[in-house]
Amino acid sequence: MAIAAVNLRRVVGDRMSLFFMVVLPFAIILTIGAVFGASSTPALGVVSTGSGPLGADLVSRLERTDGIRMRTFDDRDALTTAVERGQVEAGLIIPAGYDERVRAGQTVSLPYITRPAGAVRGQLVVAAVVDRQATVLRAARFAVAEGAASFDQALAQAETVAVKVPKVRVRTSVAGGSSVSGFDYGSAQELILFVFLVSLSASGMLIESRRIGVSRRMLASPTPAATVILGETLGRFAIALFQGLVIVLLTLVLFRVDWGDPAATGAIVVLFVLVGTGAAMLMGSVANNAQQTGSLGVFFGLVLAALGGAMVPLEVFPPVMRTIAHVTPHAWALDAFTEVLGRRGTIADILPQLGVLAGYAAVLLTLATVLFRRKLTA
Repeated sequence: MAIAAVNLRRVVGDRMSLFFMVVLPFAIILTIGAVFGASSTPALGVVSTGSGPLGADLVSRLERTDGIRMRTFDDRDALTTAVERGQVEAGLIIPAGYDERVRAGQTVSLPYITRPAGAVRGQLVVAAVVDRQATVLRAARFAVAEGAASFDQALAQAETVAVKVPKVRVRTSVAGGSSVSGFDYGSAQELILFVFLVSLSASGMLIESRRIGVSRRMLASPTPAATVILGETLGRFAIALFQGLVIVLLTLVLFRVDWGDPAATGAIVVLFVLVGTGAAMLMGSVANNAQQTGSLGVFFGLVLAALGGAMVPLEVFPPVMRTIAHVTPHAWALDAFTEVLGRRGTIADILPQLGVLAGYAAVLLTLATVLFRRKLTA
């Protein structure tokens, strides 16, 4: 326990290590959650100066529509600038004379301004609102063309009839259970990424301990080699567990991340921490210097994270790559988190994934123990 405590204090006392263990993960989680997890309503800018009563009616229809929020602008230049700066997602221009031109039977274009990567959802909502007004206007114009009434009378009658027309209602549901927000799944991804990455990076302390003779001095004391190995292993475990607990607890407090069943989440974290511990011990036993360990740790940590779905969700992988991804323990851990976070699973539901993680941990720890013992006693 003393050896493990020293290892943890060395990491916590290093400012650079704390940056990678605390600041960087939360900066990434905040970015992922803000981009993919926020349920914000798209803002639509509208210019309707001089458009007349029908233009005001279209604006009113947009304001009453769920899924967008309205901002009005005085002219096209101001609206374009707002779209370019991201103040609104898109803009709609109802040209001056809209009312007169529609009443005269002319076709009127409504310019829609958006950035190249603009939200499609807002455009579909606006198009649906415009189509609803256009349906009423076409009916009124048809009645006028048939000589039934004046345009205003025909429009009023068309609006009355439109209210009585049966509506098509669309209901949506999330397949597989509850939805997972960007903060929730992003937090799980970053936990897997940084637990493994920090574990590999911290393996350089094993080499430093051997290089400066700390390990040999411990062996020269009455401390058995097994105790030294167990202490160093517990040290790697404490570092990885500290990283995992920091992400779980702070995301729970700051971002209200729902980690699901505590027992299931705890089992995933502990087993993946053991996997990271085994990988760290193995790298610390094989590598020859701390600089080499740091470079290789970052390289392998990022490569395995990308392959295992800790950077991009596994769902977007093609089938072949999804199969290859499960060569890594990351993919199995994320599968377990998907079950727990998205489907409210329990330990019983993720036993296969936990079994695989336990197998990875057992193999890595056993191999690392054998190699580390050889390094100590060589």
